[in-house]
Amino acid sequence: MSAATMSDAAVTASITPAPRSHSWVTPNPYLGTLGVFLGAAIVTLNGRLLSVTAPDLRAGFGLSVDEAAWITTSYNMALMFMGPFSAYVGGLLGTRRTLLFSGAIFTLVSLLLPFSPNLGVLLFLQVIGGLSSGTFYPLTLGYAFRSLPLGLAIYVIGAYSIDILGGLTLATPLAAWLTENLSWRWVFWTSAIITPLMMLCIYSAIPNPPPNPGPKPAASWRGFLYASLGLSLLYGALDQGQRFDWFHSGVITAMTATGAFLLGAAAIRRLAAPNPFFNLPFLFKRNTLIVGAALFSFRFVLLAVAVLIPAYLGAIQNYRQLEISPVMWWIILPQLVIGWISVQLMKRFDGRALLAVGFAVVAAACLMNAQLTSAWSSGNFWWSQLVMSAGLSLAFVGLVGGAVQQALESGALASPLKALTYSAFLHGIRLFGGEIGAAVIQRLIAVREQYHSNLLGLSVGSGDWLTDERLRLLTGGLLPGSSGAEEAQARAVVLLSGQIRQQAYTLAYIDGFLTIAWVSVGIIVLLALMKRMKIYFDSPPSETPS
Repeated sequence: MSAATMSDAAVTASITPAPRSHSWVTPNPYLGTLGVFLGAAIVTLNGRLLSVTAPDLRAGFGLSVDEAAWITTSYNMALMFMGPFSAYVGGLLGTRRTLLFSGAIFTLVSLLLPFSPNLGVLLFLQVIGGLSSGTFYPLTLGYAFRSLPLGLAIYVIGAYSIDILGGLTLATPLAAWLTENLSWRWVFWTSAIITPLMMLCIYSAIPNPPPNPGPKPAASWRGFLYASLGLSLLYGALDQGQRFDWFHSGVITAMTATGAFLLGAAAIRRLAAPNPFFNLPFLFKRNTLIVGAALFSFRFVLLAVAVLIPAYLGAIQNYRQLEISPVMWWIILPQLVIGWISVQLMKRFDGRALLAVGFAVVAAACLMNAQLTSAWSSGNFWWSQLVMSAGLSLAFVGLVGGAVQQALESGALASPLKALTYSAFLHGIRLFGGEIGAAVIQRLIAVREQYHSNLLGLSVGSGDWLTDERLRLLTGGLLPGSSGAEEAQARAVVLLSGQIRQQAYTLAYIDGFLTIAWVSVGIIVLLALMKRMKIYFDSPPSETPS
């Protein structure tokens, strides 16, 4: 027997859960799946709530803008840290132990966070919350596909897609309702209410794996630690880069250099002492890498909904969160119908086709949004959001379905070692890809706004008759509310400058939508290079997974 086979066998013996370990726990894969799906939704919803309610949290805790900027970053860095570890810990200890323990910690932290007396305590609790909730997401699909019949897998994919997309788009209207009707504290307490429901489902339906009588593989934690710390620091650098003006800041430079050094140390450690829980060569397959690229691109195009539209309505139209909420509801409701249609399509087509169609529809929605003007309000986004909802649902079902098809095709689900590697790979891309996309979009908007401001400023020069005429009209309109002609003219100059900046931002958001459309086109071209995959979802529900 080869060394690789012996290592894989040892991992199998150490992490493969038994169907039952407690006589008083009756395994119920359906209730267990509901539990792990709640966990994935909690992580998605909590992260978005923190981002959307940043001004409310800043006011609630009495923090400066610079201090409050680290609230979301500290949580997300902790999530990134758990990326490499989560699949390893879940496989080693079992889904039940991992989620019950981490769920209890996350619930307690969520209850205590609003009472943080200072910034240090607040950030410490945020890190603990991120480390504990970081285990929720990676264990979701792995448990569902190990526990449910293969014939039901496609319905799991559809439910999972609605679960994640719904949690992402629900955050804005929920945050608006909480802050308007209750308190900013409920941003944290919402998770404290939902997490015990997740724990109850897991406690009632998922048994512990039995003790392992056989030998356990000698897995080193040092490589995981180096990689996790390195990825966390790079994540933080990306998250804070725009605020610190990137490499003009010593903080960003130090975080980037240290993160890169730690990743290099992890690579050297892996070469010197390969870890039996992470099979890196397994990932170097064409379809696996393209699935990863598709996941990265999907996280990028989500920014059209999660960032660009709310940012436009807030910056240009001065909308409050409660006024932005209806636009987000337009995305949530059609997903139920489109998600079900996507599930039926996955029974006949492999993930490549559905994913390509989804990205094409998203590109079309972005091109519709690229027609915006500074006069657009929420009602102007109705049709484009409806198209976007269809595209996101098609793309995400195709993405998850394609990832599962590739897991079955490559043998990832047949080997615990490969399953842990595959899960950690996708989870890392999910977190890191989304942050890279957000950093790119923020930088793009800032740079393009400056570019358009300069161009518009050149065409609105002093002495130009159109400029003088507009200033004259503005001065005349402001004169009744001013102390004299001189003050009215000064106010007119300020107002004209604001109008120029408004137009510059509008053009920058148009560039953002066009960029996302081109990214969608690029991933469609890349999908054409994938090998055809077998369709596994047309079997009857009674079949069990192999």
